[in-house]
Amino acid sequence: MADDSKKTQKIKPRTARGFRDITGESLRMRERMIGTLREVFENFGFEGLETPAFEYSEAIGKFLPDTDRPDNGVFSLTDDAEELISLRYDLTAPLARYYAANEMFLPKPYRRFQTGSVFRNEKPGPGRFREFRQFDADTVGTADLSADAEWSILLHAAFQALNIQSQDYLIKIGHRKIMDAVTEKAGLTGDNTETANRRGIALRAVDKMDRLGADGVRALLGAGRKDSSGDFTKGAGLEPQAIDTILDYVTSRGKNNEETIANLRRAVTGVNTGSEAVDDLSRLLDLVAEAEPQAAEQIMFCPSVVRGLGYYTGIVLEAELTFEVPNEKGEIVTFGSVAGGGRYDGLITRFTGREIPATGVSIGADRLLTALLTRAEYQNASATQPLIVVCVTDRAYTGRSLALAARLRNAGFRAEAYAGEAGLKAQLKYADKRGAAFAIIEGEDERAQGTLAVKDLRIGAAFAEQTADREEWKQQNPAQVTVAANALIEYFREKFQ
Repeated sequence: MADDSKKTQKIKPRTARGFRDITGESLRMRERMIGTLREVFENFGFEGLETPAFEYSEAIGKFLPDTDRPDNGVFSLTDDAEELISLRYDLTAPLARYYAANEMFLPKPYRRFQTGSVFRNEKPGPGRFREFRQFDADTVGTADLSADAEWSILLHAAFQALNIQSQDYLIKIGHRKIMDAVTEKAGLTGDNTETANRRGIALRAVDKMDRLGADGVRALLGAGRKDSSGDFTKGAGLEPQAIDTILDYVTSRGKNNEETIANLRRAVTGVNTGSEAVDDLSRLLDLVAEAEPQAAEQIMFCPSVVRGLGYYTGIVLEAELTFEVPNEKGEIVTFGSVAGGGRYDGLITRFTGREIPATGVSIGADRLLTALLTRAEYQNASATQPLIVVCVTDRAYTGRSLALAARLRNAGFRAEAYAGEAGLKAQLKYADKRGAAFAIIEGEDERAQGTLAVKDLRIGAAFAEQTADREEWKQQNPAQVTVAANALIEYFREKFQ
C-alpha cells in the first residue's frame, strides 16, 4: 500500500488577494509610457531617485493621507532587529526621509522624480489593487511659487508626449489656506471634538459639489440630506449665515479665471491668510500663462480640490482626463483624475525639527495607462514592432536559425529563433500564439537554393474578418512567399514601411 503521507501536496497557483500579474502588450505599453514620462521629467531637469520598498514605519505612519496609525492602511512587519517596518504607502514619505538624511549633499532646491510600486492595505475591488505604480516629481527646499506653477506646465508637456491633446484634460487647482479661511469665517475653528466633526462633515460636503450641486451641499451643511434611495446623511448642522459663507466659496467659480479670482476675494474678505492665498492663485495663473499659454488655458479653480487634510499646506491640484470611456458596467463616463499633488511644507519637519518647504505631483501610472489604452492614437503611436519567428526544421542547423534571428535584430527588427523541441507544425502554432507577424522556414530545399520561405501569419487572422471568396482572397494575398536569403532584410523593410 502506498504511503499517502509521502505524496507531494500541490500548491494552488494563485495571486495574493488584491494583487495581479501584468504581462505581454500591457506590460510593454506601461514601460513605454513610463519611459516617455521619464524623458519629459529629465528634460525639465529633474533627477531620478530610487528608494527601498520598505521604510521604518515611524517614517511613514504619521503622515498617511487616511490615517495616523502605521498598522492601518499599510503592510507592516517586525524585522530581525525587532523594529516595525512597512511597505511604502506612497513615494513622498521616502523622499522626505532621503532628503533629511542627505540634505547637506543635495542642491537647493532639490528636484527629483521617482517611479515604483506603492502598497495599500485596503479592501480591493474592481480596478482597485493593493499594489500599483506611481510616477512622482517633487521640488524640495523652496517656497517660491514658480515651483508650484511648474506642475501645470510639466503635466501639459507629459500629456502632449503621450498624445493627449489639450482639449482632453483639465487641471483643477485649489488652495488649502483658502478653505481654512472660509471655515474660519464660518466659525468652524477650534480643536474640540464637536467642532472637528462638524468641520469634517462640511469639508466632505464641499467635496460633493460637482455631484450634488449647490442645493445638495446646502442640505449637507445644514440638517442633512436624503438621497434618491431614501438613505439619510446627517449634516454639519451649521447656522444659515455659516452655510452662506461656505456656499459663497463653493460657488465662486466664474466664467473665467479672472472672475473666479474676484469671487474668491469676496469669499475670504476679513481673513488675511485667505487673501494671501488668493494672491498666490492669481500669481500662479500669471506664471503659467507667460510660460505655456496652452497649459494655462486648461487650469480651472475647483473648490472641491482639498486633497489630504493633514498633509497639504498650500496650493493643491488634480489633473483630470475629460474624454468619455465605458466603465465596468458599460456606462459612458468621463475618465476622471489621473494625477494630483500640491504643497506640503510640514512633511520633512519631523526629521529635521524645522520647516522645509516642498511641493510635488504624483501620477497614477496604472490609471493613466488604462486611459491611454482606450485611445487609438496612443496605441498606434506605441505599437510594438511585429515579431518574426525563425523556425528550426533540422536540429543540425539550429546555429543557422540563431544567426538568422541575430541578423534580423541587427537590422532593427524584432526576431527570435524557436527554442523549443516541437516539429514545424507546432512551431507555427507557437508563432501564432505569440502574435508573431511572420514565420521564416529554411528547409533542406531552401538551404540548397539559398532561399527562405516567409509565411505571413497576419493573413490568416485577416481572412477571418473578410467576406470575400476564400480562394480569390488567398490568390490576392499569398500567405507564403519565397525570398532570396540575401534579400530578406530588404523584404522586411518594405513590409514594415
